[in-house]
Amino acid sequence: MSNVLRYAAFTTTPTGGNPAGVVLDARGLTPERMLATAAEVGYSETAFLLPGPDPRRFAVRYFSPEAEVPFCGHATVAAAVALGLPGAIALDTAAGEVLVDVDGGTATLTSVPTRTRPAPDADVDAALAALRWSRADLDPELPVRWAFGGGWHLVVAVRDRAVLAALDYDFPALRALLAGADALTAQLVHRRAPDLFDARDPFPVGGVVEDPATGAAAAAFGGYLRELGQLPDGGRFVLHQGVDMGRPSELVVVAEPGAPGVRVTGAAVPIDALG
Repeated sequence: MSNVLRYAAFTTTPTGGNPAGVVLDARGLTPERMLATAAEVGYSETAFLLPGPDPRRFAVRYFSPEAEVPFCGHATVAAAVALGLPGAIALDTAAGEVLVDVDGGTATLTSVPTRTRPAPDADVDAALAALRWSRADLDPELPVRWAFGGGWHLVVAVRDRAVLAALDYDFPALRALLAGADALTAQLVHRRAPDLFDARDPFPVGGVVEDPATGAAAAAFGGYLRELGQLPDGGRFVLHQGVDMGRPSELVVVAEPGAPGVRVTGAAVPIDALG
């Protein structure tokens, strides 16, 4: 696994945030080798950058230990900081162009256009059964919906923070529901204040029990709140994630009214180098 870097994203300390693998130059690697490398690294995603003639534009592919995913926010933030190029860069992902602005150890990504679709009652029932929750646990102001920000995520909001803290879900059942909807994670949230949310993100589709920080889901959630008219003034809010896992993360999200995409900002720090 030579030339694989490890970064923690959406944190200022290596013991927080979501770890990501980063390969700054993956030219010559086959998709099979990328998948095998991601499995060896063992993080929820590893980003493989493919430089081109423009020094500020890169193609990028993201792999979990079990599958390729179209877009990954925390690995994007990690890769952008690892590149060490201040200012704007462009990433060509399977989901579309993602622009990233880098300022030292912090990166702000702008997602592809977001959208949502209703979650049918059957999906809600299946999600609640997998999560071992009931309809009484749900926040009535934030309905269960599928939300897209480069990949699909199931947004489920609960009234009580304690319900989120006690998460103990049925891995195969939730994996089947998400995979059947071509979705990546379940974005489980609790609204603590108009501009502050707690979040947890199971990622069984990728073979990962839970992500401590999920930038793609944060972008999708920003679009979700925008469509529902539930954004705070200015469209800016903060997600705290990973706290219940012992890897606290902070994701700053801005969903401007009328804008197609959503901006997600976070810090990233190196853990060490592999190989």
